[in-house]
Amino acid sequence: MAEPNGSARLAVLIDADNAGAKHLERLLAEIAKYGTAGVRRAYGDWTSTQLGSWKSVLLEHSVQPIQQFSYTTGKNATDSALIIDAMDLLHSGNVDGFCIVSSDSDFTRLAARIREQGLTVYGFGERKTPKPFVAACDTFIYVENLETPAAPPKESASSSLKKDQKLTKLLSEAVDTASGDDGWAHLGAVGSNLSRLASDFDSRTWGYPKLSDLMKAHPDYRTEQRSASEGKAVNIYVRHK
Repeated sequence: MAEPNGSARLAVLIDADNAGAKHLERLLAEIAKYGTAGVRRAYGDWTSTQLGSWKSVLLEHSVQPIQQFSYTTGKNATDSALIIDAMDLLHSGNVDGFCIVSSDSDFTRLAARIREQGLTVYGFGERKTPKPFVAACDTFIYVENLETPAAPPKESASSSLKKDQKLTKLLSEAVDTASGDDGWAHLGAVGSNLSRLASDFDSRTWGYPKLSDLMKAHPDYRTEQRSASEGKAVNIYVRHK
């Protein structure tokens, strides 16, 4: 995941036609880790009964509903309205990053264009989200991971993690790139590498709330806590066994 920056000014743009209202509170709490959501907009046809579940939560969380009628069947006018507003915000220079809430691949080019401009893009969507949109974001968070964290698999945690070849490859590359001559790598650097390797990497996917918990559980790695100096926070390092 991208590094949190509490001072970042973020624009939260929600495709209400394609996202669930039940995740909004937890979604905004997650976004608060990365910055301040000064712009909060949700796009859809609010005359439709299909968006009824959104109306109360929008008011509760100060999200501005943007009305967009469906002009023609089969054409998504909501997507177009969101994209136009995003480009206006991009060129205004008043935001540092965007949070695009949708599982729709139509926003792939928008995410790529914003990144080309040097701004950060956080994507939020369901696991069904097409990979091109996931990859176009700096960080992509599956809304399922914002629900009550899943417990690690009942079978041996070590056995379960070791069987996941994709995870094993990602961790190995991230640790190898961050490690020094002694083989130890600072966990923060490992996390940064994981974000670059896979925008949707999230330890919660495997049932662990933090990367440190995941690394401690994985049978192929050792972790070590080190104090930089008296009174300083403890740093965590990791290496291959």
